Amino acid sequence: MSLPAAFLSAIEQQIPSQRCFSDPLSMLTMGTDASFYRLLPKLVIRVESEAEVAFILQQASAHQVAVTFRAAGTSLSGQAISDSVLIVLGDRWNNKEILDNGRRIRLQPGVIGAHANQALAHLQRKIGPDPASINAAKIGGIVANNSSGMCCGTAQNSYQTLSAMRLLLADGSAVDSADLVSVSRFRHSHRELLEQLSQLAEATRNNSELAAKIKHKYRLKNTTGLSLNALIDFTDPLDILTHLMVGSEGTLGFISSVTYDTVPDYPHKATALVVFPDVETCCQAVVVLKQQAVSAVELLDRRSLRSVQHMAGMPDWIEQLSDSACALLIETNAPDESALEQQLQQINHAIEHFPKEQHIAFSQDPAVYELLWRMRKDTFPAVGAVRENGTTVIIEDVTFPLEHLAAGVNRLLALLDEYHYDEAVLFGHALEGNLHFVFTQRFDQPKEIARYRVFMEAVSHLVAVEFGGSLKAEHGTGRNMAPFVELEWGKDAYQLMWQIKHLLDPQGILNPDVVLSKDAGIHLKNLKSLPAANSLIDKCIECGFCEPVCPAAGLTLSPRQRIVAWRAIQEQKRQGLDTSQLEKDFQ
Repeated sequence: MSLPAAFLSAIEQQIPSQRCFSDPLSMLTMGTDASFYRLLPKLVIRVESEAEVAFILQQASAHQVAVTFRAAGTSLSGQAISDSVLIVLGDRWNNKEILDNGRRIRLQPGVIGAHANQALAHLQRKIGPDPASINAAKIGGIVANNSSGMCCGTAQNSYQTLSAMRLLLADGSAVDSADLVSVSRFRHSHRELLEQLSQLAEATRNNSELAAKIKHKYRLKNTTGLSLNALIDFTDPLDILTHLMVGSEGTLGFISSVTYDTVPDYPHKATALVVFPDVETCCQAVVVLKQQAVSAVELLDRRSLRSVQHMAGMPDWIEQLSDSACALLIETNAPDESALEQQLQQINHAIEHFPKEQHIAFSQDPAVYELLWRMRKDTFPAVGAVRENGTTVIIEDVTFPLEHLAAGVNRLLALLDEYHYDEAVLFGHALEGNLHFVFTQRFDQPKEIARYRVFMEAVSHLVAVEFGGSLKAEHGTGRNMAPFVELEWGKDAYQLMWQIKHLLDPQGILNPDVVLSKDAGIHLKNLKSLPAANSLIDKCIECGFCEPVCPAAGLTLSPRQRIVAWRAIQEQKRQGLDTSQLEKDFQ
């Protein structure tokens, strides 16, 4: 179905033609993100101002046109793609304003996370969220997905460190929670909406069973569904609104700027690697370390260690570890050397009685730090590098209650074996019971899609039902987990999420089928294959990490976009299709 002529006419009159794209090459290359889904948009609009976003939203509301917002496109669950209108941030969303001597920072959504930290570094501060994609991911996506990472846990994510937000609703109206005039105006113009939010919050707090469930769920790392904790954490409806936007993945509004309360970035740190003989011992150590002054505790199963053991610089003894071995990468930091030394003594004492297979002692040597963190961070690309052509890499992201972490790890490993994901690796942010498991999957064969379907159903039942965990800890619900939100949360909480969605997006135009979907099979549709195209690019997993550092950024297609296009050209040639126009546009 094509876009309404009246909508297109209005856009053409307001947005310069050089920032509107509807040709096949642009739809393909600009419409691709890091997930294993592909939708081709009908129109891509590169926006350069809030006024343009407001205008597009007003027109989309008037003509009932679905829109999706896109920052860096590093998201993994299908939340940054569209088969309607894709609104992509241009180059003029990079403002950074340091406030209160670095205690706060106001950022536009186009700022790359690492660039925000670079601006704060001289003040020994940083933003709380620290996703692995921080060198490529932009603030808009970091907030919209409530991304976290290795060190931030549940205490320093975007939800917990949000100071203020400027946002646009589906009708294009704006409010800035840091601007008293804007707030006063919004409280008057949107009195009814704010009253309804207050009523939802009061009803939720008065439902003791539901309120208890929400508190339990956010004791864990959890990004499944909408941020219902906003309804019990706050009473001011504007606070509720801004915190609902965190983790909403563009389904409730557009985040125009965010002000973070920053966190300390201590200069003194030390890192160690401890290898335990089995998963149970490893997870018992995690429980003990939870009580210590550690900033990160990363778990790596034997498969993860095996995936990196042949990389340059890795210790020879990794190859000799037992098949049941399980490791923890431990980091601690402090404001000065004496505090650090005291913390190291306490941490070493806490875990000295545990049996160990190998141990790299705490070190402040940058070379050791880089090696150990490379061991952890290279596990994901290591799986991608050895995958068969035609397969895609999937990284899933769940949380078990910490007291059940060992059982959860072993049950997940058993499921991976049962469904013959022999190449899979498992690692994660152990302090929060947050596990990532990486595996490869074909989507070009019905039997392979069927295997994926039953595997995901088994994982969802294991995590959400048996252990009361969360199916998404930090990667966002997206399309991938939308069908399982009710399974995890139950009927009452699920219906509450739909009430919030209908209240803030009554026409359902904001990122439909993301987070909440009526389609129980949405996670099995529009699956993206990665067909063989050229040995130079076949190992690319389209993560987009290359884009910010490419010398040609902003001048032509990005590396990811070139690879996407070349794969499509080769696939269409194999199908006997005419690719002459696509090749001409590519050149």
